[in-house]
Amino acid sequence: MNTIADIIAGCKKGKRKSQKELYDMFSGKMYAVCLRYTSNADEAKDILQDGFVKVFTNLNTFNFKGSFEGWVRRIMINTAIACYRTKKNIYTLEIVDDMETGNDNVFESLSAEELLKIIRKLPSQYKMVFNLYAIEGYSHKEISEMLGITESTSKSDLSRARAILKAKITDETETLAKVVRLS
Repeated sequence: MNTIADIIAGCKKGKRKSQKELYDMFSGKMYAVCLRYTSNADEAKDILQDGFVKVFTNLNTFNFKGSFEGWVRRIMINTAIACYRTKKNIYTLEIVDDMETGNDNVFESLSAEELLKIIRKLPSQYKMVFNLYAIEGYSHKEISEMLGITESTSKSDLSRARAILKAKITDETETLAKVVRLS
């Protein structure tokens, strides 16, 4: 079995087998990353493909300082952000009033898959900020620089995303509770 260094060396030499090995090794995890930043599977697949093109094109810049998976993840996130920026010019941002919900434990009632489905339904900018902050761990300053927005906009978008998520999750859990009571 080849090490990651052997696979990368093969990719740098243009060996198709090494490229396939690298893709097979990381495509599943990276697809999940891409899916968090999109509203549908087709768009996530497009970002994944574009991201891997960038990975293969820029392999010479990877210097084995830090994890290769982290390097690939960063490329996928940057590709998703680039996709978002182009669509931002096409679509208008949905304006949603701040919502207050009383149940802060509402997120605990859903599986990770159910929560990701709800996150994908957020308006684009809210979804982007939520993913970068809550899932990837970036600061509001870093997010503002990545997306070309102010730190206060990043904080506001995160707050609104959380409020929308809480409201949607509360609605879904209340609906489920009604169905269970009727059964």
